[in-house]
Amino acid sequence: MKDVILVHGLWVPGVTMRPLAGRLERAGFRCHVFSYLGTARPMAHHSERLARLARGIGPAHFVGHSMGGLVVMESLSRHPDLAAGRVLLLGTSARGNAAGRRLARHAAGRWMLGASAPLWGERDSRWGRAERLGVIAGTRRFGLGVLLGRLGGPNDGVVGVEETTVEGMSERITLPVGHSQMLFSAAVAVQVAAFLSEGKFIANPG
Repeated sequence: MKDVILVHGLWVPGVTMRPLAGRLERAGFRCHVFSYLGTARPMAHHSERLARLARGIGPAHFVGHSMGGLVVMESLSRHPDLAAGRVLLLGTSARGNAAGRRLARHAAGRWMLGASAPLWGERDSRWGRAERLGVIAGTRRFGLGVLLGRLGGPNDGVVGVEETTVEGMSERITLPVGHSQMLFSAAVAVQVAAFLSEGKFIANPG
């Protein structure tokens, strides 16, 4: 399987996935970027649109960054018949997000979050499908979340490593990258390609 659907995060356009897509294409994958307006419509709307795109492409791998990972998980959960390959989450707040909750305490923050605001509350996250689910979490504290207060434990400046935990995930790896930096990182791209190809990360990439 060579098709990969990439889904971007909140507040950014689909073009932010192009650096990663370019590296994956050089590794032999066919990449398709799914774009959505995270603050304008509820999750159900995004997940249905993603499912329609995926059905048009055929069986594909899925890679979601940040909120994009939630869109991927929701779409595949709502559509258990949707053919999928391997699924990879990059810096996704699967268990909620402390920085998002702090932002939502303020009227301006709630306006900025829009329809995405309910996603950042604390919750459990479970993967119930048969496909392998991989998670990449960053540990370089470089992101806008640090401006909202201290983030406990290892984090990427927006999302804590523990917040990326999904019960039933196949593997998780941590890399020294910030939240947005992971989209431009050659090391992250190598791990993404390895997981999509082999279903596992490279233990010692150096």
